[in-house]
Amino acid sequence: MMSARCLCAVLLLAALAACSNVGTSGAPTPPVSSNPPPTPPPTPPPTPPPTPAVGTDVVMYKNDLARTGQNLTETVLTPANVNSAGFGKLRFLATDGKVDAQPLYLSGLSVAGAAHNVVFVATENDSVYAFDADNGATLWHVSLLGSGETPSGPQSCGQVVPVIGVTSTPVIDRAAGPHGAIFVVAMSSAGADFQRLHALDVTTGAELFGGPKQISASYRAPGGAAISFDPGQYEERAALLLLQGTIYTSWTSHCDHAPYTGWIIAYAELTLAQSAVFNIAPNGTGSGPASAGPAIWMSGGGPAADTAGNIYLLAANGAFETTLNTNGFPNLGDYGNSFVKLATSAGTLSVADYFALYNGPSESAADEDLGSGGALLLPDMSDAGGTVRHLMVGAGKDGNLYVVNRDSMGKYSASGNDIWQELTGALGGGIWSTPAWFNGTLYYGPFGNNLLAFSASAAHFALTPTSRSAATFEYPGTAPAVSANATSNGIIWAHENSSPAVLHAYEAGNLAHELYNSSQAANARDQLGPGNKFITPTIADGKVFVGTQTGVAVFGLL
Repeated sequence: MMSARCLCAVLLLAALAACSNVGTSGAPTPPVSSNPPPTPPPTPPPTPPPTPAVGTDVVMYKNDLARTGQNLTETVLTPANVNSAGFGKLRFLATDGKVDAQPLYLSGLSVAGAAHNVVFVATENDSVYAFDADNGATLWHVSLLGSGETPSGPQSCGQVVPVIGVTSTPVIDRAAGPHGAIFVVAMSSAGADFQRLHALDVTTGAELFGGPKQISASYRAPGGAAISFDPGQYEERAALLLLQGTIYTSWTSHCDHAPYTGWIIAYAELTLAQSAVFNIAPNGTGSGPASAGPAIWMSGGGPAADTAGNIYLLAANGAFETTLNTNGFPNLGDYGNSFVKLATSAGTLSVADYFALYNGPSESAADEDLGSGGALLLPDMSDAGGTVRHLMVGAGKDGNLYVVNRDSMGKYSASGNDIWQELTGALGGGIWSTPAWFNGTLYYGPFGNNLLAFSASAAHFALTPTSRSAATFEYPGTAPAVSANATSNGIIWAHENSSPAVLHAYEAGNLAHELYNSSQAANARDQLGPGNKFITPTIADGKVFVGTQTGVAVFGLL
């Protein structure tokens, strides 16, 4: 028989055991396992896009003086991350008019005491904007219109509508003035038309160097009378060139309205004083395609330049003398439908060499411009014999690809074209655009055809494309641009002038592999709005900037 003391001890132990299995609610608590399940880790925050190690500047049309269109310092965008799942439209930078000029870009620019990555945008309403490229804030906005003025246009012409203000791509010198300067040509009207060269501080938009400078000029044709520049007859369509302290402007007509000639007018960068005037066809009457200026327009492309200070451009249809002087140059100094090399020594401009199509006069009569396309200077190449060659390429409305030796361009012969290489019909369509170059390959976007890649070896191009896009491009074709990290991660970017417009991205080594286009995403997430012609994308520091009819669309990693 258990004693009373033992019974009390047993009851006390039982009560304590019962209490140990009761939770705060009074319900029994299950025993603690010796192997509890692991606690799930916290959800990590989204991985931010990589930050570029070194910022990139895009200060001129197609990135460099050779007009190659390549940004070789892009460390953020790669073929692995440019796709519709992770890449798309980040924001839209609204402006007061059409953006026909290529946007420009400066990294790490100090504005009002803070560092910003800045995209510069010019409009046909005669405005220039500086936007923060990373958040879309407007840093400054200035109008280039004088008191009582409006933008000009459309000058009874449908080429630039509804108004003409800033059409050509400006140029930036980060070292000019106290903070850097952006140079812009703007057209305006107050009864009469005006063309002015502006130099704006990149941090404020304030005018520099006593600007703006009203553009006027006169030129005496060889053996002829003096002619004067009429600002109402011309448009600055070709991109500005800044070379060795001089700003070069070059001029086209409004729809071939007579009279017009082939003006190139130069200004000293830091004073805006006129420094040189030249005319590549001063005897052009403009009374017909074969006797016109010719115009210099290159579908928005800019004159190119080499390290020796020579300038290269493609002239449109117009006057050309098949009667040559003793040096093989046209006897009256008219260079319609020609590749033209200009020397800039001693502060003057002169034709150092040229190449004219053997059938140039007949192409001019048919309004078949060579100069509807832009010039691109190729990097030095060694031929099969080891000789280094200095070459350039160009193409126009006839669909042929011309490769010219810059050291001996070929001049004119009625019996045929004496040039480095001619790829007859290789483009499969006319050119109203500018090409791009990357890693031994040339990229062209003909009207009505695919984007094409031509590989080079021993200073010669393959006669047929090495790859092509599946998409075809309606008028005016496409002016491709390149992003890459040195020779790796190459991407070819192309704008399609459709409605809505489309931004395409292709693997550089195989254009059949499309990485992305802006029509792929659901719910019109990446839509650009109606198309615009002669658009070249700008790529810098992980973003792509595309001009539209109402502003600039900004793309990047989502």
